[in-house]
Amino acid sequence: MSMVTTRIKLDENIKRQAQEVAKSAGLTLSALINSYLTQVVATRHIEPYTPELTTPQLEALLTEIEPSLATGNNLSKPFNSAEEFLADLKK
Repeated sequence: MSMVTTRIKLDENIKRQAQEVAKSAGLTLSALINSYLTQVVATRHIEPYTPELTTPQLEALLTEIEPSLATGNNLSKPFNSAEEFLADLKK
């Protein structure tokens, strides 16, 4: 396999953390990046980073309402417009 050198710009903090992750797996940063790009090419899929958006308060609320979601209790009917929704609220 023929290797080439590629230059990329990275956030300094991200690079340092990625090097630590790679080192903990016994890899160099170059090997880690090469492995990821090999996976992207093989699967033709890029898995985007999605940060965790939940908070402890949201988790607590979701836990509280899960029984209602499972049974369909306390759920409103679907609405086709905001006006229809507002009219239903006035009932």
